[in-house]
Amino acid sequence: MKPLFAKGPSLGVRLLVFAVLSAALMVVDARLTVLQSVRSQLGLIVEPVYWLGRFPVTLWEGATQEFSSRNELAAENEKLKAEQLMMQRRLQKLAALTEQNVRLRELLNSSALVDDEVLATELIGIDPNPFTHRILIDKGEKDGVVLGQPVLDARGLMGQVVEVMPYTSRVLLLTDTTHSIPVQVNRNGLRAIATGTGNPERLELRHVADTADIKEGDLLVSSGLGQRFPAGYPVATVTEVVHDSGQPFAIVRAMPTANLNRTRYMLLVFTDPRTPEQRATESAEAQEAVDRQALQEPGDESPDDATPAADAPTTDNPPAAPARGEEAGQ
Repeated sequence: MKPLFAKGPSLGVRLLVFAVLSAALMVVDARLTVLQSVRSQLGLIVEPVYWLGRFPVTLWEGATQEFSSRNELAAENEKLKAEQLMMQRRLQKLAALTEQNVRLRELLNSSALVDDEVLATELIGIDPNPFTHRILIDKGEKDGVVLGQPVLDARGLMGQVVEVMPYTSRVLLLTDTTHSIPVQVNRNGLRAIATGTGNPERLELRHVADTADIKEGDLLVSSGLGQRFPAGYPVATVTEVVHDSGQPFAIVRAMPTANLNRTRYMLLVFTDPRTPEQRATESAEAQEAVDRQALQEPGDESPDDATPAADAPTTDNPPAAPARGEEAGQ
């Protein structure tokens, strides 16, 4: 009796047949195009298998890229924030330099209008006492600063030097309660005394008659009386005039033209200590000396003047020349 299931070929025979069939298929696929459609269909069927096999790798790469992108964005964000802070700092510095340039240009323009010799100086300190309006500047005795020297900014007078040290000086501002300055109204020449009130925005004019010709908006300039401040420099602008029929004097308040609590750069004015009479006398003496020297110098003689010159005295110093020089000087 035969068994129900006949024993099939061995494993080796099966592998050999599979190998031969595979080689034949590869040769046919390479040489002919009959299997191209079959291969396309097989590829469509196998594609999901490829996608499933690739899915873990794709998922890992996507997660890695996501985290790396977040880290890069965070780092770039921090870098941009730091650069923004740096640019803001530079912008603030540029704004400060621009304002400083504007103030220096104003100071330069004002120094060009000053007839006296000036020296630029910078504010380096402020008196902490709230009842004293004093500042410290970076010029002192080594720079030729003297007591009582006027100080002004691009807009007007600020005060005077009250203490001189080797390399620094202390300036008393106009608004200090102990400071007074003789002024005059630029419109009509009315003279008065402007006194500090302790308020950096206000001066008061003392002993102004109630009938005096002064009104709001008048410019007050230094009168030059007292030989401390040079004449003609702006001091303040009248802001309020109060007339009281029961009082002999009017109440006059003015605002300083100088930026007393904002200015950083100032000018030290070196005024001429001589009186107008002394300056006029010295100027006349200098002109007389120049005229005398011009008369004493021998002039060029032309050939036409040779004959008359023969009758002139032969001495080196003619007596007539000094006489004519004295007459010219008179």
